[in-house]
Amino acid sequence: MKIMIVTDAWEPQVNGVVRTLKQTCHELRLMGHEIEMITPNQFKTIPCPTYPDISLSLFPGKGVARKIKDFEPDAIHIATEGPLGLSARAYAVRNRLPFSTAYHTRFPEYVHARTGIPISWTYAFLRWFHSPSMAVMAPTIVVKDDLEKFGFTNVVLWSRGVDTEVFHMQESKALNSAHPIFLYVGRVAIEKNINAFLEIDLPGSKWVVGDGPAMAKIKQQYPNVNYLGVLNQPELAKVYAAADVFVFPSKTDTFGLVLLEAMACGTPVAAYPVTGPIDVLGDSPAGAMNEDLRTACLAALKIPREVARAHAERFSWRASTEQFARHLKPVVSAAVHRTALA
Repeated sequence: MKIMIVTDAWEPQVNGVVRTLKQTCHELRLMGHEIEMITPNQFKTIPCPTYPDISLSLFPGKGVARKIKDFEPDAIHIATEGPLGLSARAYAVRNRLPFSTAYHTRFPEYVHARTGIPISWTYAFLRWFHSPSMAVMAPTIVVKDDLEKFGFTNVVLWSRGVDTEVFHMQESKALNSAHPIFLYVGRVAIEKNINAFLEIDLPGSKWVVGDGPAMAKIKQQYPNVNYLGVLNQPELAKVYAAADVFVFPSKTDTFGLVLLEAMACGTPVAAYPVTGPIDVLGDSPAGAMNEDLRTACLAALKIPREVARAHAERFSWRASTEQFARHLKPVVSAAVHRTALA
């Protein structure tokens, strides 16, 4: 099947959405599908206000339509709700073509944290955006239920995976500081609630790996914390393996790929009992969840690394991608694109 995937999130961004799409495309190709991507790298862009790491495509409508028509895909998947996603949606709606979409992040909560815009306003926009979609893919049952409560329809489950060959248990001294080592990996941004981790009193040392709009302020506020920038996956695996506990302070993530990556390296996780950690951990003893993050961190220290690894092995990218492919909504014939309105 020829599959067109449209996304406003792509390299050089480093986040869960980009990693999910890259792994999914890789598995789809191994399964014999032909994949074409529409990304911001193909258009003129401007930095997103309040979040310059994200590039917004300028007036991409005609370019997106032309790329879809030229490729003549059997199925269109719209991964994000930005300018490219809006353009692909407009093309599909204008020509009455089926398509699927995905809900990757708690965007309304992010926007509210950054701007104060009421959550209900953003959900209203998202409900409008996803309403023509024949399959709105959500990463967890909890997120699926939440979307349905906000009036979304056609919501289906698309779980996530982890590359257990890249992320594996190993001897590592990548973090040269006092044990126990408590580690955070991810965007350094207000919506990630990273301060909740950095301000609590813990033994040993703390590390932050990643970058983001709040990094300069965080470094100034917490000079005794150790910092690393963005790492490639093999380097990141060594960092996970060197840590004693992986700390996930976010309360707004829909899944949290980094949870799986850490556990695949044998590192138990500490988190709040919220969407994301609840869905990944369930009732597994591979991590500790508590409304008091310090209590969760100290409890996670007692979890054997083999337990964390065993739980991560339950998640595979092949299973995730097969689930994704089942939710795609093919057109009757790819020839419809030849007469479609651009």
